[in-house]
Amino acid sequence: MSVKAFKLVSAVEREMLMGDKNYINIECIECCGKNLYIGTNDCFIYHFLLDEKVSTAGKITFAATKQLHKYLGLKKPVSELKAASALTRLLVLCDNTITLVNMINLEPVPTGARIKGATTFTLNENPVSGDPFCVEVCIISVKRRTIQMFMVFEDRVQIVKEVFTPEQPSAVAVDGYYLCLALTTQYIILNYNTGVSQDLFPYCSDEKRPIVKRIGRQEFLLAGPGGLGMFATVDGISQRAPVHWSENVIGAALCFPYVVALDDEFITVHSMLDQQQKQTLPFKEGHILQDFEGKVIVATNKGVYILVPLPLEKQIQDLLTSHRVEEALVLAKGARRNIPKEKFQVMYKRILQQAGFIQFAQLQFLEAKELFR
Repeated sequence: MSVKAFKLVSAVEREMLMGDKNYINIECIECCGKNLYIGTNDCFIYHFLLDEKVSTAGKITFAATKQLHKYLGLKKPVSELKAASALTRLLVLCDNTITLVNMINLEPVPTGARIKGATTFTLNENPVSGDPFCVEVCIISVKRRTIQMFMVFEDRVQIVKEVFTPEQPSAVAVDGYYLCLALTTQYIILNYNTGVSQDLFPYCSDEKRPIVKRIGRQEFLLAGPGGLGMFATVDGISQRAPVHWSENVIGAALCFPYVVALDDEFITVHSMLDQQQKQTLPFKEGHILQDFEGKVIVATNKGVYILVPLPLEKQIQDLLTSHRVEEALVLAKGARRNIPKEKFQVMYKRILQQAGFIQFAQLQFLEAKELFR
């Protein structure tokens, strides 16, 4: 049963990025507030300002204004971008080297500070240092079976720890001292401070792309065997039931209470509250799906789109209109963490009342009585 949870809205059209240069492809994206950064296969970074516009009818559109673009001087693609807004720095991975550039003018830092020998990297969103003027970066090193932790400041970098892994890692997410790693044959949790590791479940990274994503404090979302989206805590346990994805998921994102996944042909939306698939959006040639501060962005090689969530109250009303009382109540309870307490209580009473009338009309008097009560 479908719910209209998201609308797909175009943000950057191909003409704005490449004009008539067909060979240009989008390799990676980063979004920080209104700033959207795009890295391309011909070694350029583009900076756009995204302006969200709401019409009188409530329709949301995005206007992207190009600020500038910068050539990094290599014949290699820009493979990853991460913003460190507290430092006004953009971390750019290109040709196995992470360079620090200014977020505004895209100029490299004058000291030339960089991290060499990285195949991929991620930021620690639950840092352990407590220094607000530093970000913690974890890289998968070009050295075999090696992870390195760095502290990155405005104009310098400092290695903190080097950790060896039992197999070659291919993807990593970090929370505090905990690393969630996709190795060649399995996922593990590794505490890089104590060296203690915990096996999660088997996975063959040779057959398909692993997904490792931090979704909250001490919790990760992983692409498991059999097309399952699995949740795991740093203790190696799962506190939520898995969601059923397709076998060939490329990327996943979280926009509470939904888990959004991308495969070759579709964007699928599952509820974390009841694990059911709620929405399917046709989307061909997508290769990036990420969430940035609650904003879910998807991209093809040529264009960037934003998945705009419909207000939860509207979704609940749509469910009630379809007489899907149980789903409406589950979603309403789940919405508690997104809505201020007083507003939630007023809304929830109204929903219970509506649900009660629906049950009453269907002659389900006991259920209606409970809801009215």
